[in-house]
Amino acid sequence: MLTSSLASSVSRRRFLRWSQAAMAAVGAAPLFGRSAEAATPASAAASVDYYEKLNVRKLINARGTFTGLTAAVMPPQVQRAVAEAALHPVHLEELQTNAGAYIAKKLRCEGAMVTCGASAALSLATAACIQSANNCLPMNIPQDIGTAKFPKNEVIVQKSHRYEYDHAMFLCGIKIVEVTTLEDYKRAFTPNTVMTNFFNSTRSGQIDQQQWLEIAHQHNVPCHLDAAADMPPIENLWKYTGMGFDLVAFSGGKGIRGPQNAGLLLGKKSLIDLAAQNNNPHMGVGRGMKVAKEQIVGMVAAVDWILEQTDEGMEHEYIRRANVVLHALKDIPTIQSTFFTEPIANHVPILMLTYDPAVVGIKPEDVLTKLRALNPSIELASGRDNTIGVSTWMLQPGEELIVARELHKVLRSAKA
Repeated sequence: MLTSSLASSVSRRRFLRWSQAAMAAVGAAPLFGRSAEAATPASAAASVDYYEKLNVRKLINARGTFTGLTAAVMPPQVQRAVAEAALHPVHLEELQTNAGAYIAKKLRCEGAMVTCGASAALSLATAACIQSANNCLPMNIPQDIGTAKFPKNEVIVQKSHRYEYDHAMFLCGIKIVEVTTLEDYKRAFTPNTVMTNFFNSTRSGQIDQQQWLEIAHQHNVPCHLDAAADMPPIENLWKYTGMGFDLVAFSGGKGIRGPQNAGLLLGKKSLIDLAAQNNNPHMGVGRGMKVAKEQIVGMVAAVDWILEQTDEGMEHEYIRRANVVLHALKDIPTIQSTFFTEPIANHVPILMLTYDPAVVGIKPEDVLTKLRALNPSIELASGRDNTIGVSTWMLQPGEELIVARELHKVLRSAKA
């Protein structure tokens, strides 16, 4: 058996040999902290264009915040926040909780949570209302919902408000009860009603927001409002919770200009807390709706960014860009212009260009096809009924000049 002094000596020698070998292997790199590569600022590192590497065309978005067009481009300060968040691991639940409290204060509501999009917000809102009504656990959703033990699973929706996003609620095991008239609505509430859903941007339906809220609250049933694309105006971010909607969903990657795979669920803190129990990192219906640290921080930064803007300032810039396009087309025969603004969703001015295809020599739908084939591709808002729509709110600085040049080229050369 080695004496303690000899064992100590051997241990020290082994350690010294190991440490010298390890230091030789890593060279001058520090043992702790960032490596030299990680410490290099992103702007100084060699840049790889992965779109080019993957043979994916970039596009100029003169159409809008559509998911298929990868929605909005984040402003520089949001991009920086996302990049910085990627450098550090944190406790996800702590980040979610603190980010939610911060956003709730900024947007004047009781509670808030960053979700992986507005559809996920709708699923989590539904799960929260089911849990509240049935006094069950997240693990009971959806498989035990609608059974004798947890029978409450009815969500009331106006027939004209049915849409493809109903699937976000079906994930939770609910049954939709359709109503058309105000009297239908009053009769629809049963002991099994857990929630109502109101699709904010639809222009159909006999029951308005205030009636919808009042009757549901008479039955102590929470109301969810789908306002995914309904910003601007900026005040909508607190208007609907201020009206009394218990839960409101917004897309993060549209007008708020956050990451595309992020959204917001705003509302009563008691329900937001239940929604959080069903969200990642917990094992509930939202476990697969993972929102990463980068997206959470990105949404906080996007909220900060949007609150620094004004509706008037943003609209002025959108119209300035549109006028650049319009000025470039002044020599196109028969062309006329006007502005159109959707009443609720995507509430921004769109330049509508009307002309006679027989005179110009090309149909609007063919103009869209030619511009879409370019590299970078150009997407326009519409191209039918002798009208071309140009939506400028998602353009990046200077892209209005490219849209103007290429649109003029296609229209001017049609009869050449």
